Amino acid sequence: MPLPDPHTAPRQFLQGLYRTAVEQALPAHRLAAFLPTPPTQPGARTLVLGAGKASAAMAQALEAAWPQNVSLSGLVVTRYGHVPPRAALAAVSRIEVVEAAHPVPDAAGQVAAQRILDLTQGLTESDLVICLVSGGGSALLSLPAQWEGGRLQLHDKQRISRALLECGATIGEMNCVRKHLSAIKGGRLAAACAPARVVTLLISDVPGDDPSVIASGPTVPDPTTCAQALEILQRYAIAIPDALARRLQAGMLETPKPGAAVFARNAVHLIATPRQSLEAAAQAARAAGVAAYILSDEMEGESREVGRVHAALARAVAQHGQPFVRPCVLLSGGETTVTLRAQPVGVSRGRGGRAGEFCLGLAQTLQGQAGVYALAADTDGIDGVEDNAGAWVVPDTLARAQAQGMAVEDYLDRNDAYGYFLALGDLLITGPTFTNVNDFRAILVV
Repeated sequence: MPLPDPHTAPRQFLQGLYRTAVEQALPAHRLAAFLPTPPTQPGARTLVLGAGKASAAMAQALEAAWPQNVSLSGLVVTRYGHVPPRAALAAVSRIEVVEAAHPVPDAAGQVAAQRILDLTQGLTESDLVICLVSGGGSALLSLPAQWEGGRLQLHDKQRISRALLECGATIGEMNCVRKHLSAIKGGRLAAACAPARVVTLLISDVPGDDPSVIASGPTVPDPTTCAQALEILQRYAIAIPDALARRLQAGMLETPKPGAAVFARNAVHLIATPRQSLEAAAQAARAAGVAAYILSDEMEGESREVGRVHAALARAVAQHGQPFVRPCVLLSGGETTVTLRAQPVGVSRGRGGRAGEFCLGLAQTLQGQAGVYALAADTDGIDGVEDNAGAWVVPDTLARAQAQGMAVEDYLDRNDAYGYFLALGDLLITGPTFTNVNDFRAILVV
């Protein structure tokens, strides 16, 4: 479907690029080509396990492509509200789909993770396990670490998860900790599946597409260590129970490492990545006669600061035609972070996620630059924990806000991107997309 004219309908043009990026990563379009051949031994099982925001849609795509005469069973857990509509799920009858909380885990996720582990009991060399893994699986597979005579309690894991989300830790740092506080992540699910053949199908939502980071790598080797996890917790001043600290210090919660025998019969396939989605959007823009430049699919850092850097580049293009000539669109992806600022007594924190905070920093630095339009959104359709995918920035964003008595600096101080763009009518609301290749940012300069 052709994109709208970027000069007369810039918002619709950018939303078309976002839609193109999302569609590129939909399991229905990507998964079938990576499916393994079914086991042929008499009595062999095919077990499907999975977790992530896209896992229900991945299960749907798998069932649609799997031979009807070959046995299939299993369980996947996805985020609340991320189960495709019942009509779309009509074909899913052999794989059970359950829901749990994200980004902070809950008891439903703990129960689902334990059930997934229980399903691995009795697997043999003749059996096949297909693991469907996508972003969000770290929180959804919330089975706390266990040790002789005790275990990490769910409420402690929830508190640590909130602290990691609020302190500005990178996704790699967060998942290093999560793996060492888990009884199922960091390769432990693969260990439970041995000696069966394990095929992991991944949708990447992390910079660099490292399988050991995606959903905290439940079925792949973990190169990180207990010592690194403890250092991260200490660096961000996150308190942990003494019993947990002692076991991290002693290396007693170590994960299976590269080269371990439990991975000997494992295969891993990336079926969708952020780069592929950005390339699809770039191709669509070029087909519409607009030059497209992918800055990076691996951007990290504070969302507002990344927004300010993007704004400086867009202003240079708009004012000087450097380093790119107008009209053009600048595309980027990755996973930025938001560090929540402490608020005075009686002042509550605002609402919003990475995309919204990026847009606040972008708008602040663009200062109403003519000819610059932007859309930042999460490809799963949810920016943080709100109901919007992202937000728009247009040349009159600051002027309209100021007319309502809204200063962008105040909203940045409160981390209240949602409140700012809601008041302007500039939230992008799509609902869950049933995939997840992380941040999508597009800046159009005309």
